[in-house]
Amino acid sequence: MTEEAILKALSNVQEPDLGKDLVTLNMVKDIHISGNDVGFTIVLTTPACPMKDMMRTASENAIKLLVNPSASVKINFIANTSSSRKGDQQLLAGVKNVIAVVSGKGGVGKSTVAANLALALSEGGASVGLMDADIYGPSVPIMFGVRGERPMMKDVNGKGMIVPLEKYGIRLMSIGLLVDEKNAVVWRGPMASSAIRQFVTDVDWGELDYLVIDMPPGTGDIHLTLMQTVPVTGVVIVTTPQNVAVADAKKGIAMFGQAQIKVPIIGLVENMAYFTPAELPNNKYYLFGKEGGKRLADEYDLPFLGQVPLVQSIREGGDAGVPAMLGTDTISQQAFRDFTASAVRNIAIRNANVPKTKPIDVVA
Repeated sequence: MTEEAILKALSNVQEPDLGKDLVTLNMVKDIHISGNDVGFTIVLTTPACPMKDMMRTASENAIKLLVNPSASVKINFIANTSSSRKGDQQLLAGVKNVIAVVSGKGGVGKSTVAANLALALSEGGASVGLMDADIYGPSVPIMFGVRGERPMMKDVNGKGMIVPLEKYGIRLMSIGLLVDEKNAVVWRGPMASSAIRQFVTDVDWGELDYLVIDMPPGTGDIHLTLMQTVPVTGVVIVTTPQNVAVADAKKGIAMFGQAQIKVPIIGLVENMAYFTPAELPNNKYYLFGKEGGKRLADEYDLPFLGQVPLVQSIREGGDAGVPAMLGTDTISQQAFRDFTASAVRNIAIRNANVPKTKPIDVVA
């Protein structure tokens, strides 16, 4: 066995999402050969890569079939998370991907989706932050069980910076951590937009593979402010199946497709797709209609990231500060894992094929 033979064999192994072989993508490193033993490292585009086992099996088979049937193959995986952000950015310089979770209307479970997306990414080994950009209705403090806690300050190069709270391995920031929850945030648009800018410029997010941003519902000031302030990798659209939610989701899709904005849409997820009672886990009751989100994704030729069921434990966990990904309900956890795996794959494809993002110009 030679290094050249190993590389030739691995040139037949495709990276499932990017459509090229591992050698062409320069994903194979540190080949070591000793007798019938061969070891090497595959560099993934994200630590949360859902295709890891598939690539391991394909690589082992290629070496045994094309090089040495008796080979003992040991594969190590590391991750160099792909990014679509400009390399010279000053804001969020340590953040590789900024993912905005948006919806056309309230009440579709956007915050639940954002929280569990962050946790599922972290479960896969990624470093993750969660910014609650819903100034008027912050949910993150409740969903993560940090109500009443306050972030600390630190000095960074002579500037006072806010240190995000950390819970369940996720770095968190929300207006709900700075304002008493008994008080309403009665701010005009410019004030709310200023707060969002501060969450970007005055919070020490550090090094992150993904910063998930729970956006407010609709299409307004805060969305424009965020995209004017920092390059956004892409957005995840959340809807429920019923027509009224789908109609509003179309407005969100239209906003990000405007020529002045042009932020890539990672895909669409259908929340509360069906009701599954705990005592009848195989039953599905379509309380809000069936596959409205899937049809919308097909209509706009968007990736459909999956369906999340309406399960009582998801609501209970969010209220108790223990999101579904940390609970005991395997049905909801698997739904969020499947959705996150689809999102991760589409983010990697987006980073490989779509030009790097940059902050948008001012939109009137």
